[in-house]
Amino acid sequence: MDVEDGIITDVRVVRGASCEATWEAGRKLIGKTAADGPRQMGLEAQFFCSADPAGWDPIYGKSPVHFAGKVHSKALASAIEDALGKKK
Repeated sequence: MDVEDGIITDVRVVRGASCEATWEAGRKLIGKTAADGPRQMGLEAQFFCSADPAGWDPIYGKSPVHFAGKVHSKALASAIEDALGKKK
């Protein structure tokens, strides 16, 4: 991931969802702000996710689509930290 002046300029997916939601969502982030990136990634991943949204997990109380959004959002937040050199 590359971030210049707070704007996402490139997203390189190393490992993603088998439904290709990760790659599709990543392409939509180019030009977005790094601050809004994790939220946007979660939403886009849910939009492109091919999992059945009716399959609620009884433990987490979420559908696979919600889970995918959360995982993608957290992964992007970590990538932004790495790109900005803020990782501890």
